[in-house]
Amino acid sequence: MAKALMPKDGVSLAAEANRTWNTVEVDPITLRVIGGALNSMAKEMAQVLYRMAYSSLIRESEDLGAGIFDVNGRELCESDSTPMHCGSIPAYIRGVNRRLAGTYRPGDVILHNHPYHGAAHSPDYGVIIPIFWEGEHIGFAGCTGHVSDIGGNFPGLCMDVVDVWAEGKLMDSMKIYDGGVRNDMLIQHILDNVRTPEQNRGDLEALIACSRIGEKRFIELLEKYGLDVVMSAADRWMDYSEEMLRSRIRAIPNGSYEAPLGYLDDDGKNRGVPLKVAVRVQVEDEDVLIDLTGSNDQVPTAFNVPFEGSVLPVAVSAIRTILLDEYLTEEFVPQNDGCFRPVRAYAPEGTIFNPDFPASCFARFSQVNRIFDSINLALAPVLPERAIAGSSAALCAIAYSGLAEDGESYWVYIEINEGSYGARNGKDGMDAVDALMANTRNNPIEELELNHAMRAERYELRDESPAPGRWRGGIGSVRTWYMQTDTFLGSEADNRTDPPAGALGGGDGASGSFIRNPGTPDEEVLFSKVTQEVVHAGDRLEIRMPSGGGFGDPFLRDPFAVLSDVWDEYLTAEEARRDYGVVVNTDDWTIDAAATEQARSSRVAS
Repeated sequence: MAKALMPKDGVSLAAEANRTWNTVEVDPITLRVIGGALNSMAKEMAQVLYRMAYSSLIRESEDLGAGIFDVNGRELCESDSTPMHCGSIPAYIRGVNRRLAGTYRPGDVILHNHPYHGAAHSPDYGVIIPIFWEGEHIGFAGCTGHVSDIGGNFPGLCMDVVDVWAEGKLMDSMKIYDGGVRNDMLIQHILDNVRTPEQNRGDLEALIACSRIGEKRFIELLEKYGLDVVMSAADRWMDYSEEMLRSRIRAIPNGSYEAPLGYLDDDGKNRGVPLKVAVRVQVEDEDVLIDLTGSNDQVPTAFNVPFEGSVLPVAVSAIRTILLDEYLTEEFVPQNDGCFRPVRAYAPEGTIFNPDFPASCFARFSQVNRIFDSINLALAPVLPERAIAGSSAALCAIAYSGLAEDGESYWVYIEINEGSYGARNGKDGMDAVDALMANTRNNPIEELELNHAMRAERYELRDESPAPGRWRGGIGSVRTWYMQTDTFLGSEADNRTDPPAGALGGGDGASGSFIRNPGTPDEEVLFSKVTQEVVHAGDRLEIRMPSGGGFGDPFLRDPFAVLSDVWDEYLTAEEARRDYGVVVNTDDWTIDAAATEQARSSRVAS
């Protein structure tokens, strides 16, 4: 079931256009209005989803995606949320179409989460609603969100599992509404097989409501402008996004650009055996291929990646983000199917990025973030104005869980800890923020303390100084939890034993760590990936997230920026002199200009 072609024929997420409408000319004003309407409806869909959801991962962290798609799964618009969720929905639709194409009826609602048929991974429920206009099926409204639990071996997150069935309940193109008739028995069966039925029920209703508001808004647009005008405008926007991205690709010299070989900590079972991440970016005229040849063989745990639902979206998102950065691009360029067309990806079958069925591929985010990170590093020498240094690129998802008071269900809390970005040309790296493909928000500690027996004793930036560079790296977060009751712990994180790399002369960042009872005789360094570790009442857990790499020669950093970092206690005066050649007078905490000039000149002379 795994998919891989020869590298020159790399797979793309772009869908073929099978038009069921007449192409017409659309005037520029109407084109803009329809483009704005599409953008707005995707954002409204996401708002409905995260405001209605029960689980904190969707409600607070906004781990979700939503959009409108044509009958072939071409993306017309997407929400401003997690790129992984948004980018994978076309693959969900392809997975659903393979079973249900030709059977759709008004009122259908389809639930899907099969990772070998388009899903990003099995905890990401996808809800797809076919859209009909004048009796004809013309598109889909779809969304995805990460639910708290899907059954399987362990609560919340699983790592050391035997295969994809052990991950939990798999839904492959299930009609939970058939022609408007709700299948309550099927829905109840799904909820009876999870540990968090109340949360999952609320999340499922929110996903349905999200797709329904998308269906409603798109039909309203058709009622105002007609099918031919709306779809012709959507086609024009997709062509425009494609041309904008291709124009940026054409500016890159043809060639093969390889990132430094990266290593993930381990697979969650075979300790001390790092996993290779090999990324090559092939640029040929106006097309890009992300080639993952040389990456590690698939592993016997959940630490593999669904190729279509996760690898392809990250390839597209990385290239689109680097080349059409909104901060550096004056023109508005919507995210849609046009951005999928110039980008392909290849991963050999039987590797962690294209596992053979039925290997588990539940825990895949740290790996795909490393793909994104490596694409940045590969292109940094030819795109110094746009690429960034190494980021934390190690999504730290931790599931805390325990038996609920009713004795019949579990409480499950999944937390995303914040790493940081690497620096870029003209900008320091962002501190304590989720990076790259995740883009989730931090969950307020008050929300967790209110609902679960955990207390936050520390939540701040790491003590260690940021990676030096003309623009310094971002600083990761550190938080300490005090456990008030015995708690199960599951983690799919990656501490990055190879720290985030500096770029163009910048220093490397710092690795993360996961420590039980830090600073006590009982201190224990935990592995980044754990399966149902028991953390006892009275234990403390310290989670340190990686800090990003620096960008450019540190001795070219603005001396006042160095002084500001000393004032903010990010640097000591000694570090300012050693790493940046800036001499700080500790009597009045000002720059000694003469000594600084001499220190920097001597470094250049040597």
